[in-house]
Amino acid sequence: MGRIEEKFVALKKEGKKAFIAYITAGDPDLRTTGMLIPALEQAGVDIIEIGMPFSDPAADGPVIQAASERALKKGIRLDDIFKMIAAVRKKSRLPIVLFGYYNPVLHYGNAAFAAAAGASGVDGILVVDLPPEEADELRRYTDPVGLSFITLIAPTTGLARVRKMVGRASGFLYYISATGVTGTAKPVLEDIRKDMKNLRTITSLPTVVGFGISTPEQAAGIAALADGVVVGSALVKLIGANGKSNELLADIASFAAGIRQALDFAPLNQAESPVKGEKRSSGKKKS
Repeated sequence: MGRIEEKFVALKKEGKKAFIAYITAGDPDLRTTGMLIPALEQAGVDIIEIGMPFSDPAADGPVIQAASERALKKGIRLDDIFKMIAAVRKKSRLPIVLFGYYNPVLHYGNAAFAAAAGASGVDGILVVDLPPEEADELRRYTDPVGLSFITLIAPTTGLARVRKMVGRASGFLYYISATGVTGTAKPVLEDIRKDMKNLRTITSLPTVVGFGISTPEQAAGIAALADGVVVGSALVKLIGANGKSNELLADIASFAAGIRQALDFAPLNQAESPVKGEKRSSGKKKS
């Protein structure tokens, strides 16, 4: 069992929801990224997604696009990211997922990428623009070294295709809460509840929800419907605004701790804040 699977098993035993945080490698610089990861872990993050900077991040909104540009201007390359992760891994068992696009992976070389990622301590990969039908050429190298292949499920994905996609997914499923790019649309709880219900009839893999989650209240409301949430743009926005501040680590940790606290009360929030359109139970038994 890998670190991702171990984490979800432990969270289930504790009755907790997963808090997955996204940051871009090399923003504001790679040394700070290496310090942000343990700071986020200490604040209660369960899994970290490390964005691989790319010049054409088609699924990302302006906040994460800007972070990629800042990192690329500093000359951040995959080898730098692997070295940073290897240094973090010496002190932490926090599951690490590389998040990005296929072009940099292909340029690095599928076999070389899988070997370097596995050796550095990466636990999973999420390649946004690589459909499952085209993933075998990469997975022939990443599966043998134990990298989970995280699969994105969009709200527009039909059930027949979802069944096909989850059949080979591993680690966890990443459900996109809203159509559009990251950080630009607000999730709709009614839609998420319906889709989570459908997904649970198809797969037992943990399913987390991301895109557009930026506040503790949002995180709590969505976590009550899923196995966890992903918070990315809100964190990256804080890093972009405070990258040169001596208080950056403290500010990020404080924000993450607020999300953690909200998630730990998610079941209570679900009971007290029913989805719009539903009637709250009176708690009285019918005679």
